Parts: sequence; C-alpha cells; structure tokens
Amino acid sequence: MAVLFDRVVGVYHFLGDRIPRGIPCVEPKPRRSNPWLRNNQPVVAKVKAKEDVRLAIGQAIGLMGNLKQTIGRGDRVLVKPNFNSPDPFPASTDLAFLQSVIGLILEAGAEVTIGESAGAVWRPTRKVFNQLGVSDLARRLGVELIAFDDRPDDWVQININGDYLSKVIMPRSACEADKMVYLPCMKTHTLGAFSGAIKLAFGFVAPGQRRSFHLGHLQEKLAEVNLCWQPDLIVMDGRKAFVSGGPDRGQVAEPGLVLASGDLIAIDIEVMKVILDYRASNKIPANPWELPQIATALKHGLGSGEGKYLVVA
Repeated sequence: MAVLFDRVVGVYHFLGDRIPRGIPCVEPKPRRSNPWLRNNQPVVAKVKAKEDVRLAIGQAIGLMGNLKQTIGRGDRVLVKPNFNSPDPFPASTDLAFLQSVIGLILEAGAEVTIGESAGAVWRPTRKVFNQLGVSDLARRLGVELIAFDDRPDDWVQININGDYLSKVIMPRSACEADKMVYLPCMKTHTLGAFSGAIKLAFGFVAPGQRRSFHLGHLQEKLAEVNLCWQPDLIVMDGRKAFVSGGPDRGQVAEPGLVLASGDLIAIDIEVMKVILDYRASNKIPANPWELPQIATALKHGLGSGEGKYLVVA
C-alpha cells in the first residue's frame, strides 16, 4: 500500500509540476579555465578503490594536483550528488562516498551545501533524502541540505541560446555558489543511454521544465543544460556500475574505480569505455564519441575532444 501511495504521489508531481513564473533572468556563469591540467592538457585520474573509499578519492584528486587549486577557505561549495530515486548505489550516490568528499572540502576550509532534486515519479526530493539517510548525514556533518523542489521562489531563468534550449530554469542557490563539485554515479540509462557527469546537471532543472526535455532530442538538451555553468571538480564513483538498464535498476558490475577530472566530456568518455568492456546490452555506441550527449557538448566547447586530454592512473 505504501509503495502504491508513493507512486501516486510521484505521478501527481510529474503531471502537476509547473514552470515558475515571474522569475528573474540572469546570464550563464562565466566559464573558468580547468585547473586540473598536466602539460597544458586536461586530466582524467583513475584509481583502483579498495576498502578505504576516502583514500581512493584523495588519491584520484592527488593524481591531478591539490584540492586547494580550486577550492579555498571560505568558498561556498555546492555538492551535487545523484539522488534521482531512493534506490541504493549505484542508482544513487553512496553515502560513504558523499561523506568522504564533503570531509575533504570542509578540511579545505570551505562551506558545503548539498543540493539535489529527484526524478519526477520519486518526488518530493525530501522523501528520497529521508529514505536514503541523506538528511541524517547532513545533520551529522553540519552542512546544509537543499531539495530544490522545496523552494518555489528559489529559481532563476538562465538564457543560454543553445540549439535545442534557449533558456533553462535553474536554482538560484546553485547559481550563486562559489564553486561546484559533481558526484555522478557510473551507469547506463534506458532513455539517455548513459548517465554521468553531463547528465548530472539535469537534476538542477526546474521540475516543471523537465517534461519538455523528453519530447525530442533529449540527449542534446541534457548537454546544453551545462551551458549554465560547469563544475570545478568531478569525482565519479565507479566502484559499482549499471552496465545495462538504469537509472534506478539495472545489471550491476563492479569496476572498482574512482575517477576524477575537471572535464565533463573526458571523464564521461573514459567511464563509457569501462562500461563497454562488459559487453552488456545497452544504448552506448561502440564509439562513445558518437553519443549525442558528447557530440553536443563538444560543439559547445564543454570539454575536450578526442586525443586532447590525458588519463593518469
């Protein structure tokens, strides 16, 4: 009965969500140069994760440089995990992984806010937070936790002038953050083919605008959302992955990896290569550079092209 009730509530949100009206218009955040370079090329770090996930995260960041290259004392950092549904890792961000990243950011002297908005049929997001234990974690760590759909007045319209999206309605709280850290899961997606760093930005979009994304050119729209801003750091939890299905359920593999980068395209390409090695049934093309998400992101200069970045391990 509880499951049926939750599903009815989710469908109500999916059908009832509206685009906010009368909200201010702002320009996209200025693009900052990628601080994670080696020999003037963007870097993707890849490490084997053992029992100590915090150690693996630190090693991945350490292969690129030092966290203080991009996050400093007093910075307001928005950490964007993946809590699309109340399903366990790798459908959702692992809490130990989230806690480890937040701990490193706090040690750098920054302020942390966790921000997310769940998928349509799983909203309200606050319910997902409670089911997964995210609310308790935020209280223990003493950091703010924002469910974007809780805040009807916390929206701005960002004019991006893309090929498929002219404007995107995004949370003011995210737009005003000094720095942004993305924590995508490694997984396939039944509609979008792949859900990684590029796709993670979809969780920012105002729920009332999301339905229109699915009416055509979904992957291209997912990429263009990233014209609003780009993350300062991406840390990908690839200890487990969906290599088929997704985003909430699928065939699970255990690559045992943690990856880090400042390049949306480069890290997604490297992750898709890992998934393709499992030869599972999914919609990722044999050449992941042909994926519409990637092609659109490349067109808009949202990351590096083939042969233009380094992988360090």
